[in-house]
Amino acid sequence: MSDDDLPRAPDRVREVYDEIAPHFATTRRYPWPEVEDFLAGVKGDGVALDAGCGNGRHAELLAERFDPVVALDLSRGLLREAESRMVAEDWTAETVQGDAATLPVRDDAVAVALSVATIHHLPDREARVESLREIGRILHPDGRALVSAWSTAHERFDAGTDAAVGFDTTVDWTLPGGETVPRFYHVYAPAEFDADLARAGLQVDDSYVSSGNCYAEVRT
Repeated sequence: MSDDDLPRAPDRVREVYDEIAPHFATTRRYPWPEVEDFLAGVKGDGVALDAGCGNGRHAELLAERFDPVVALDLSRGLLREAESRMVAEDWTAETVQGDAATLPVRDDAVAVALSVATIHHLPDREARVESLREIGRILHPDGRALVSAWSTAHERFDAGTDAAVGFDTTVDWTLPGGETVPRFYHVYAPAEFDADLARAGLQVDDSYVSSGNCYAEVRT
């Protein structure tokens, strides 16, 4: 597959996740421990945002600590899965269909934000950096956010943490009937991830690699 053939356009990303949403949700039942650890250290009141909420597994953690919670995703199918999870698990959030690179949230409005496994689906560096800028824009001056993306250190790849730059690729999702659906990813080298955080103007409290993902705890 050539670079031009990668399914990177936002409308294609939305179509992919609308198609796989029900099966995807069954495989994403539990929050990531890194998110649990981050939220254990976050205190305060105010609005919480999960940008790229998927089936809502991390928005549910936010709802235990904050009110209101906004659960945003580009995929309407994934938002329906999040809404079903709310009913089943008895928690609430406002679901919003939207693009992580143009968040429909006012400036300085959010106390804590998550952008977990989201920016690596955005089509190019400009969009990824703009999404990071958006996190900075919507955070309250005392707010904090956790951002993550796939790393070259992930077990699927062999570039490790010493890679200078990341790369674009596709990773197939296999549906129960055997059909495969390609998903676009930008796989980040850790140094490249840090460079994009800096380009976006975010203050980084901590940046690390865990379980094959780049993570950063950031402020404005």
